[in-house]
Parts: sequence; C-alpha cells; structure tokens
Amino acid sequence: MSHLFTPLQIGPLALPNRIVIAPMCQYSAVDGNATNWHLMHLGTLSHSGAGLLILEATAVVPEGRISGADLGLWNDDNEAALARVIAGVRAHSKMPLAIQLAHAGRKASTRRPWEGGAQVHPGEPGGWQTVGASAVPHAATDTPPVALDAAGLQRVRDGFAQAARRAARLGFEGIEVHAAHGYLLHQFLSPLANQRTDAYGGSLENRMRFPLEVFDAVREAFPADRPVWVRLSATDWVDGGWDLDGTVAISQALKARGCAAIHVSSGGVSTAQAIPLAPGYQVPHARRVKEASGLPTIAVGLITTPAQAEAVLAEGHADAIGIARAVLYDTRWPWHAAAELGARVQAPPQFWRSQPREVKDLFEA
Repeated sequence: MSHLFTPLQIGPLALPNRIVIAPMCQYSAVDGNATNWHLMHLGTLSHSGAGLLILEATAVVPEGRISGADLGLWNDDNEAALARVIAGVRAHSKMPLAIQLAHAGRKASTRRPWEGGAQVHPGEPGGWQTVGASAVPHAATDTPPVALDAAGLQRVRDGFAQAARRAARLGFEGIEVHAAHGYLLHQFLSPLANQRTDAYGGSLENRMRFPLEVFDAVREAFPADRPVWVRLSATDWVDGGWDLDGTVAISQALKARGCAAIHVSSGGVSTAQAIPLAPGYQVPHARRVKEASGLPTIAVGLITTPAQAEAVLAEGHADAIGIARAVLYDTRWPWHAAAELGARVQAPPQFWRSQPREVKDLFEA
C-alpha cells in the first residue's frame, strides 16, 4: 500500500492520508475579513483529496499582518466572516481544517506580492509602524521596527490566545503556530534579528523563551482534544543565524509542552540567505527533527511529484508531505497521486464520473 495514502495521527487528530496542504497567503481579505475569494479558494482545495488543509497565515493583531490584505482573527467581524466561509466549505467536504496563527513582526506592512512586495512605510497610505524582537529592519530600505517591550510582548501573547479561542469556536481541528519564514517568532529565535539584552535575547534558551510562551498560550486556549503544532524554519541559510541545532532544541522543548508535530521549512529572516534550491532541499531537515525530537514532521519544499512524495515517506525522512504551489497549479494533485500510486481519495459523488476508465476505485465518499 502507498505510504502517502496511509492514515496519520497528529496528536488526537486522525488524517485519512499524509498529504497536507500547506498555508498559502491569498492577500485577498478586507480589514482582516475573509471574502468570497476565500470561499472559492478553500472550497476548491477542500475537494482535492488531501488529508489536511491548513488555512493561510492569519494575523492575531492588526499590526501582525504581512500586508493590509491579510486574513485576520483578532475581532468579532473577522470571526464572523471566517465562520461564513468555513460553513460553506464544511457543507460539502469532510476534509479536516486547521488554521495557521501568525504575526509578521518586522516583515509586516508590505505591498502584495504582485504589487512588488516592498514595505509600505508608516505615513504612506495603507502603511503602519512595525514591531519586532529588536529595532533591526529586515531590508536596508525598511523603516526599523519598534522593539517589543513588556506590554507589547503581552499584547502578542494575548492576541495568539484570543485567536486560538476564536479558532476553537469556528471548529478548526488544529492550529499551526507560525514560527518560520522570518516572521515575528522566528525573529526572536534568530540572532540575525534578535539583538536583545534582556531575558528574551542572547542565549539560545533566552531566544526560545518568547516563542515557547506563545505556544503555551495557544495550547492553553485551544481545546485539549485538538492538536497544536508549530512551523519552524530549520535554518536561516546565513552564517551565524538560526540553525538546525537550534531547531532540534526548540522542537524538543515544544514536545515537552504538548506540541503535536513540527512543520519543517527554512529561510525568510535575512535578505542575505543563500538557499540551495533543489527538489526536496528541506527534507533532510525534517528527518533530523523527526529523529531528534520524536515528533511527527511535515516535510515541504519543492516536493512536486507523487513518486517523490512517496519516496520521502518510504525512506523515513518525514511523516507527512506539505504541498503548496503544486496544489495551486494542480488542484487535483492528490487525485492524480492516488491514481498513480494505486490508492483512493475522498471526493464528492458529483465528481465520481470523472474517474478515468483505466483507473479503478479511485474515489470514496
């Protein structure tokens, strides 16, 4: 039987297969509110046959958005708008849904990618003052962030906890805490972005402190019978930056706090990063975290074919495969993977007649 299509437990959450649709920002919200775009987009992906769908990075406070068009979950309007979308998706799909909670930190207040992605400076239309671990800008042309003081740290912790409670009310089966890609929690981890001299900076233990506090706040606010896990950048790809040894250390600390899995990515905190892009280039990091922490890992990054995904799992490198751009390009990627690997996927009966004649028993209700 295909490894890709065997069930997987992420804590108490049972997944029908090991294909995870990774979070992908859509930059299509209004004041943090989900729109009809999200209903269409998530509805399409919910029929893909994947084992889990994780919603895009969702800001826990307004200033934590990457752009002014980011999804949010900091107020009642955000919750109501997302409730409408989730209700529409769930009416026609059994796919488990999780949400990624995030704060962009110093990488906030940007234009959308198709508008260039540059920072919108404070005082410019649609811009705001960013915050970060330290007053160190991401890019040389960026306005430096304001280093978070005690009150600012508490606001972020409270924002994550409140968003987790809202996610619970919305019925999400899991939460992924975003501590990767150069956003706020990663900024605390990386010595490239964290130059603090208090209890949250300097040593590895100190740099891990705030991300672990945020995880604890989310874990406490979310029902115990639903999992919380974390996305980490395994390395900054810059000498002197966050590295795989640090990733192992925080993964072990997270396991002790009840973390259910680690979603292993990399990079994002520095414009000096030198990433050796190649198929599956992050997979070895997932294996190291899996072996050192004992937690299930989700491998992601240029895993684009069913045979490649199957091999990653068969060789024990990871426990699940995250796909993102590949499933935007081919929204039936899991169908095609099942057909190739001799497995079955869940799909609505309205689609069953699409099964190719040469493929037998592809769909299940």
